[in-house]
Amino acid sequence: QVQLVESGGGLVQAGDSLRLSCAASGRTVNNFAMGWFRQAPGKEREFVAAISWSGGSTNYADSVKGRFTISRDNAKNTVYLQMNSLKPEDTAVYYCAARPFRATMTIHDYAYWGQGTQVTVSS
Repeated sequence: QVQLVESGGGLVQAGDSLRLSCAASGRTVNNFAMGWFRQAPGKEREFVAAISWSGGSTNYADSVKGRFTISRDNAKNTVYLQMNSLKPEDTAVYYCAARPFRATMTIHDYAYWGQGTQVTVSS
């Protein structure tokens, strides 16, 4: 079993930066792909970014390319999401997720989820 705990959310202004962290426990996630998803009020949960188990491959939603960076530290069992140039439309609850082996952009492929962390970007 894998437990995921997100942190680092908060209230910022447009143009600011935040770094989200997702700490895994219960078992090592070194051979797990990790993903970040988000859900805004009244909208469906959507893919943000994903990273392979080795960190050698990453994928991003078009809406965050060039602004967000996903990374991982397997020694710390932690994955990060560096968010720069934040926009009001980035406001959402951000969720960390894990699945064995290959990273995908599909929500239903991920078996393990954190509880989410709120990111609010004011204009």
